[in-house]
Amino acid sequence: MSNAVIDNILSRRSVRSYLDKEVCEDDLKLILKAGEYAPSGMGKQSPVIVAVQSKETIDKLVKMNAEIMGTDLNPYYGAPTIIIVLADKNVNTYLQDGSLAIGTMMLAANSLGISTCWINREYEMFNTKEGRDLLNKWGLSDDLVGVGALALGYAKGKIKEAKPRKENYSIIIK
Repeated sequence: MSNAVIDNILSRRSVRSYLDKEVCEDDLKLILKAGEYAPSGMGKQSPVIVAVQSKETIDKLVKMNAEIMGTDLNPYYGAPTIIIVLADKNVNTYLQDGSLAIGTMMLAANSLGISTCWINREYEMFNTKEGRDLLNKWGLSDDLVGVGALALGYAKGKIKEAKPRKENYSIIIK
């Protein structure tokens, strides 16, 4: 028996190589809307979602993230869109809220045939002067902290199969 929602969840994979093809604006708006409707603690909606398609800004984000990672490789795998998720550090569920927004956008993107990869180090990036300067440039609050990001675009090449799930991943207590 097949279920479209479950099939979407089971087919999602992290992609680490992207075509140089921009995601259309209508699809991007649907993905962002999905993130906006992700559950949040007490409905406080602590996340702020920033979609970046400017090559200049992407290059800056790549450099910042790579420096923290200690590499000269592109931590966003050449994706043409980067979605940064920040959240209000004064809300005690900011990390969970931002994480759920990222996960929800990953599933929404997959349902549209668009690939993603969850990227880390945004917490460190936006705690630097350079990161704070970006927040100010974007008109965002200093109370925001980085939760994570999505590399977003169309996969270059074949998408890998899922690894087998670990034993006892889920248990049912009756």
